[in-house]
Amino acid sequence: MMEEPLITANGISIRTTINPGDLGYIMYRHGKLYGKEYNYGVSFETYVGYGLYEFYKNYDPLLDRVWICEKNDKIVGFLLLMHRENQTAQLRYFYLDEETRGLGLGNQLMLALVEFAKEKKYKSVYLWTTDDLLAAHHLYKKYGFRLTEEKPSTEFGKSLKEQRYDLMLI
Repeated sequence: MMEEPLITANGISIRTTINPGDLGYIMYRHGKLYGKEYNYGVSFETYVGYGLYEFYKNYDPLLDRVWICEKNDKIVGFLLLMHRENQTAQLRYFYLDEETRGLGLGNQLMLALVEFAKEKKYKSVYLWTTDDLLAAHHLYKKYGFRLTEEKPSTEFGKSLKEQRYDLMLI
């Protein structure tokens, strides 16, 4: 059965099905966006590609979810939740194109992710991010995520701190 996408007040549709080309485009957009805005290198794009491959290889529609935001048939935002061991899930690859920021879409996606995680009875959700993504930190904290770990990294073509945030659901 084909799922009807949710339409936001701003004419952006959100679907939870993966179509051919979606994952490659998400890898491309992450490379372009984070390269432009944060000076991340090609190694970041390949990191995203590997993670998307891992997600799809282990994809279980009963446990995992993507939220793909589109406007005029163009992907303008993305978020996924993937199952991990011990009733834990991981939030990954959250991004919004510049023109969709400030419209409440980030809040809508975070709320959908937390509700899905609770519905699936996950005990916790975690994510890895970097110390230079300040707007993302604010959004994660708003939904109850707490900084639990930091480590220095040069994985993305520059020196930064990788940070782990955790949300306890039970």
